[in-house]
Amino acid sequence: MSDTLFKIGPFNICLWNIIFIGMIFLSASIFRRLLSRFLKRQLKNSNIVLEGQNLAYFRLFTQSVYLVALYFGVMSFQFNNEEITFAEFIKYDLISMGSLNLSLYNIILVLAIMFSSKIGISAYTLYITKKLQLRKGYEPGLEYVYIQIARYIIYVFAVFISLSVLGINLTLLLTGSVGLLVGIGLGLQDVFKDLIAGVVLLLEGNIKMGDIVEIHGGNDAKSSSTTVARILKINFRTTQIQTRAGNVLIIPNTKLTQQQVENWTHSSPLSMFTISLTVGYGADTGLIQELLITAAKSHPKVVKSEPVFVRFLNFGENGIELEVVFWAANSWDIINFKSDIRFEIDRLFRMHQINIPYPTREILQKKRD
Repeated sequence: MSDTLFKIGPFNICLWNIIFIGMIFLSASIFRRLLSRFLKRQLKNSNIVLEGQNLAYFRLFTQSVYLVALYFGVMSFQFNNEEITFAEFIKYDLISMGSLNLSLYNIILVLAIMFSSKIGISAYTLYITKKLQLRKGYEPGLEYVYIQIARYIIYVFAVFISLSVLGINLTLLLTGSVGLLVGIGLGLQDVFKDLIAGVVLLLEGNIKMGDIVEIHGGNDAKSSSTTVARILKINFRTTQIQTRAGNVLIIPNTKLTQQQVENWTHSSPLSMFTISLTVGYGADTGLIQELLITAAKSHPKVVKSEPVFVRFLNFGENGIELEVVFWAANSWDIINFKSDIRFEIDRLFRMHQINIPYPTREILQKKRD
């Protein structure tokens, strides 16, 4: 197993080197999971819930295991390369093509840049969480927006720095890829629209995580096709929403920027709701008006300080068309509240023997001579 399988420059690579690397990083992964579970169990037994900056500290601590694993992984190559110093080992160019020089040192440096980016995001999360929680009117959704924007910016800079470390000339790369980028841009224009819409959503903050919104099916505000949902997560290209049925949907960001969207969370705390119905001709409309108002006011979620009244909409084809109007909070369960009121209306109508007419049709036959 100590025999050389292949050589990378002056370095001998044997089976033990591969086994050592695999065992080191596998052990690090297992140790990190065990450490995380152990610490979470201890915190749970102590009734401590990790949130905000404490959760970021916890992740930062457990992720440091991989730094130690990286060091021991490099040191393991000295097992069968004793005559070569550690510095020579990591700085040897594994690949050399023009300005591209790829050595173990470059790989370690790129990994360190990415890992440092992750640590930087965790540190920024600690800072922004602590700063925002000190403000009056703290909003978790605003914290999420700041963290997401910082994450994307840090990772973009990390990629650019990594390419520079590898000796890749970004100017030449972009210049030589103009034609390819134009073709990709035309083919992925919808994706780019969603990306730009994601940036707009994160920067403007009109729609944030946890908001309840009503998304209309088209650009027309009067469109009957609407979806009421809670915003779960806003990514750069897509947004995760949860419907009233409990289903989690992933929709493109352009659906939230190009279509009519009503944000119930940011609008007035109270909204006017209506329940429409039809009663037969000849019914006591005064009594019906009293019953409808009584049914609406009987529900605990209906605001009693606001007027509850009945509108006479029209002399319909099958009866008198009425509408009971009431005020309530913009609630996730408003559809259930309206259902409760309808049940109460039906009970009161049965008690007073008031019927809701069925649709009727008259068929006229032409007499033949």
